[in-house]
Amino acid sequence: MTLLPLPVPAGPDALSILPALEDALAGRAALVPYAAEGPPPVIAPHDPAELPQRLAVAVGTSGSTGRPKQALLTADALTASADATHAVLGGPGSWLLAMPAHHIAGLQVLVRSLRAGTTPLPLDSRDGFTAAGFARAAWALRQTGAARRYTAVVPTQLGRLLADQDGLEALLGFDGVLVGGSATPQVMQQEALDAGVALRLTYGMSETAGGCVYDGVPLPVTRIHVDNDRHVVLGGATVASGYLGEPDLTADAFSTDPEGVRWFRTDDLGHFDESERLVIDGRADDVINTGGLKITPGVVEDAIARHVPGVLDAVVIGLPDVEWGEAVCAAVTLIDPTARITARDMREELRGILPDPALPRRVVTLPAIPQRGPGKPDRAAIRLALQAD
Repeated sequence: MTLLPLPVPAGPDALSILPALEDALAGRAALVPYAAEGPPPVIAPHDPAELPQRLAVAVGTSGSTGRPKQALLTADALTASADATHAVLGGPGSWLLAMPAHHIAGLQVLVRSLRAGTTPLPLDSRDGFTAAGFARAAWALRQTGAARRYTAVVPTQLGRLLADQDGLEALLGFDGVLVGGSATPQVMQQEALDAGVALRLTYGMSETAGGCVYDGVPLPVTRIHVDNDRHVVLGGATVASGYLGEPDLTADAFSTDPEGVRWFRTDDLGHFDESERLVIDGRADDVINTGGLKITPGVVEDAIARHVPGVLDAVVIGLPDVEWGEAVCAAVTLIDPTARITARDMREELRGILPDPALPRRVVTLPAIPQRGPGKPDRAAIRLALQAD
């Protein structure tokens, strides 16, 4: 089987790849999608005979915490994800494509549309995402008379839509609004739910053919367990067959149990709450060693979102510190963009909620959280912003 690089245009022209994608889902092609405006992807050396049967796409991972890889997804994995998503949303429908289609989240919108026998409506965001543009596209989708309408966005997009009256009204016209790519701030979640948005928080990645856990509950084709090191391990029909040309990484991250179930050990740490819903605490490689304690950034981010007034979003990282080893530092955006918050203010708000070593020692207020890929915080850029402050 030969891997075919597939340039994916932005905006309305994204639909031009549907015939190629349909061939891939039928087992007639294996594609490597990439942004048409960028250079073609480097295809890692590999033995074609070792590629999985019915390979459909080798899709890039975000590379947000390491070098990007290409996850091998079969047609069966992609369609299992699409069909299970429609099952939990209440049935097939028409989709508004609001994310780049060369990333797994946008690609899955196209796969779901093909499975539903509908034509997705792509948002033209070549000049940037705007609430007005989203509202126009949502109105056009309503005019098609589709019985059920869905879309998928990242938290940054959701925040802009909630802050705009036309954007909010557009969101209310969908039967399901998937949000993922990174953690959605608690304040934003509550605002959307209070307004009546049919919000579904998704968790997944390229290695699981996109979101495989909705609102903390696995899709019907997904299994979850948390291992002794608190790593989240995902299994089931949507799991990738490995990484292209990376046998050692594949062996480290993927396994198949005696029942034939495929598993992927993520770099995320998590636990189950009292309702047995999965809660993601953060990434293992982001853990901060400070004052003799290991602090998970997600726990601090959640406390900031819940207990520090005015915070819209927060990303927590560790910076080297002579006394503490690493110091807990936070980059935040605020509901009032003209406001500021100091480390002292934040520490006072969180004292007694978090252990003292987990209290942020440096805080920077940013106009927006830097992104790397759809909804992925750019931790390297955030680190530079904190160091420069």
